[in-house]
Amino acid sequence: MSERCTVLLSSAGRRVALLEAFRRSLARMGVDGEVLAVDASRLSAAAQLADESFLVPHCTHDDFVPALLDICARHEVRLVVPTIDTELPVLSEHRRTFADVGTTVAISAPETIAIGFDKVHTHQWLVANSFPTVRQDSPVDVLAASAAWDFPLVVKPRRGSASIGVVTVRDPEELAVAARDRDVVVQSTAPGAEHTIDVFVDRDGLARCAVPRRRIEVRGGEVSKGVTVRAEALEVLGASLCERLPGAYGALNVQVFVDGDDLRVIEINARFGGGFPLAYAAGADFPGWLVEEALGRPSSAVASEWRGGVAMLRYDDHVIVDSATLGI
Repeated sequence: MSERCTVLLSSAGRRVALLEAFRRSLARMGVDGEVLAVDASRLSAAAQLADESFLVPHCTHDDFVPALLDICARHEVRLVVPTIDTELPVLSEHRRTFADVGTTVAISAPETIAIGFDKVHTHQWLVANSFPTVRQDSPVDVLAASAAWDFPLVVKPRRGSASIGVVTVRDPEELAVAARDRDVVVQSTAPGAEHTIDVFVDRDGLARCAVPRRRIEVRGGEVSKGVTVRAEALEVLGASLCERLPGAYGALNVQVFVDGDDLRVIEINARFGGGFPLAYAAGADFPGWLVEEALGRPSSAVASEWRGGVAMLRYDDHVIVDSATLGI
C-alpha cells in the first residue's frame, strides 16, 4: 500500500466530532486519505458526514466481522477505530485477521477488554493491582450486611455503559428493588468531582499522554460540559494504570472521582471516550498518533503539549438529508 491512510469509524453513530478530528489530523499531517463510517443503522449522523459509509450487521452478529473485513479489503482501510463497548470483544479477538488484510484495529488485547467490560473484573483488577477505588460487592452480600454500608449507594449493571441503568439507592429496601432480576453491582458513593482521563498507549505499551478533564455536566451518560485539568496525580494515575493493563493499546479512558488528594477509580473504558473531542481541542492529537502507528511511522506522541483550562460546552446540532437516503 502507498503512503495513504483510510480510516474507518466502526459503529459510528453520533461520533461526528471524532470523525472530524481524524479528518483534521490527516490534513494537518499531509496524509492522503478518507474517513469512512459503518453502522448497523441508517440513522447515523456520522455516517451521513463520512466520506463514504456502509450499513453492516450489528456488532454482535456473526456476519459483522466478515462484512467489516470485506470493506477494509476493498477500500484499503489502514485503521479501524471502534467506538462502543459492545463491539470491543469481537474486534479484539479478530485483530490478527484484520492485520492480514493490512488493517490495524486501534484496540487493546482481549484481556484488557475483559477487564473493562465487566465491572466485577474491573474492581478485582484494581484491587489486585493496588489502584484506589470504591468499595464494591454484590446486592446479595450488601443486603446481608447492610449495616456495614453507608447509604446512599450506587447500583450499576455489571456490563453496561453510558450510565444506562445506573441508580442511586437510599436504603436497603430501595436496593432490593433496584437489584431485582438484574445483573448488577453495588458501589459505595465516591466523594468529590468526577474526572475522565484520556490516555494514549503506543504500540510498545507505553502511555505517552494522559489528559484529565473534569466533568461539569453530564447528559445521557456523556459529558456535555467539561474542562481539561493539569493535575500531575491524575496524569500519573491514568498513565500507570493503562501501562499495567495487559496489552492496552490506542485510546483508553479512566473514570476517577477526585476529592482533594483522594482519588477513586470507578471505571476503565478501552476506547475513545465520548468527551474525547475536548482533549483533542486542547492539543492531544490521539487521531494523528494512531495514523502514525498505522503507517509505521515513528510516534510523535508527547505528554506535555496540551493545554489545561480548555472548556467544552456542547450543544445540539443536526444533519439534514433526504429521507430516501435513509430508507424511511
